[in-house]
Amino acid sequence: MSVYDLSSRTVLVTGATSGIGFETARQLAEGGATVLVHGRTAEEAQAATDRLVATAGIDASQLCAFSADFTRLEEVEAMARRVLAEHPRLNVLVNNAATAAPERHTLTADGNELALQVNFLAHYLLTYLLEPALTAEPGGRVVNVSSSLHRTASIQWNDPQRARRYSRLAAYAQSQLALTIFAADPRVTAVSVHPGICETDLLPLYDIQGDTAAQGAAHVVRLCDPSIDVINGAYYDRDQRVDPAPAATEDRTVKRLTKLADQLVGQHA
Repeated sequence: MSVYDLSSRTVLVTGATSGIGFETARQLAEGGATVLVHGRTAEEAQAATDRLVATAGIDASQLCAFSADFTRLEEVEAMARRVLAEHPRLNVLVNNAATAAPERHTLTADGNELALQVNFLAHYLLTYLLEPALTAEPGGRVVNVSSSLHRTASIQWNDPQRARRYSRLAAYAQSQLALTIFAADPRVTAVSVHPGICETDLLPLYDIQGDTAAQGAAHVVRLCDPSIDVINGAYYDRDQRVDPAPAATEDRTVKRLTKLADQLVGQHA
């Protein structure tokens, strides 16, 4: 596995306490990056940083624990404020946190369908709140960890919360399509990557054997390397740039999604 020189980079990885997120944090830190390790709770984030120090020999000074429960947008806001205060220059944001949609239709305290909020809206809000840090110097970028399942999805514009017809697979796929479309928004350079189908908590959605989380993470880490040129809105299947679902690059769809997301996170943006 190639180790990149990331010694001058500061990277925030969401959902970094397990699976691909944890392995991404580990590989980034091994490359010399300062890694902001996000977990749902302060305890989970701290446990992940302790584990990186204990098992991977990472220097504790390279790691900072951050927490926010993505089912609560006010916690996303609070985390963003802390990141801006402590790390006004952020080179990369890895939007990795994801949940498989629950069996039953579930709304968050903010009134959004759970998978839509955790997998997309929280990342949408976080990205915009961190825009000053990501654009503080040239080359800042966002890497959205998406899924090939976005190709099976459609955004239900008249019922984005899927209150009328709910299926967990459709809800999960919709959240991944939204995240992939969001990469084409012009405000911050962003790409999406399908890291392969890996042995993580989401594997049951795919019903097949997976790669290791470390193999999936390597594809994410590659896109964090400043020597890899990226084009805004690009989509990668592992290490190959391919076309995403047609909807993901349509200007009209990008604008429509931005308008919808602004409405849904409106009280917090």
